[in-house]
Amino acid sequence: MTTEPGIKIICKNRKARFNFEVEDTFEVGISLMGSEVKSLRSGKANLSDSYAKFRDGELFLVDAHISPYDQASRENHEPLRPRKLLLHKRELKKLVGKVTERGFSLIPLKLYFKRGKVKVELALARGKKAYDKREAIKKKDERRELERMVKYRQRGM
Repeated sequence: MTTEPGIKIICKNRKARFNFEVEDTFEVGISLMGSEVKSLRSGKANLSDSYAKFRDGELFLVDAHISPYDQASRENHEPLRPRKLLLHKRELKKLVGKVTERGFSLIPLKLYFKRGKVKVELALARGKKAYDKREAIKKKDERRELERMVKYRQRGM
């Protein structure tokens, strides 16, 4: 995976592509406190169980864990607080339609800095069934075994 210059990835949601089938992705901004940004600069974030939820016509990132910043005393943030996601109104309307009609979920894939601003890559995704997950594991194992065989043959020659 290549990233464009000026992007520093903070964290990725590794389970997202295993548990969900991604249809489309969006880059959205996120509203943060100062102590949250400082904590993100040191890479202390986790997106594993997080998702985006509509509330009062706005989109919020829920259950994203950003660890408290050690040097911030009483001005520290709550680690699991809902954080507002920043989108244009037309993008928001488009997402509301897809999520309510077709049963999609909004899952964050990664959190990164782009030109000094924190961005979230948000995926419009549908949950995978158990048999789809088993099939993905089977394909991964087959690919790994094939790579082992190729590596073994290259050593033998």
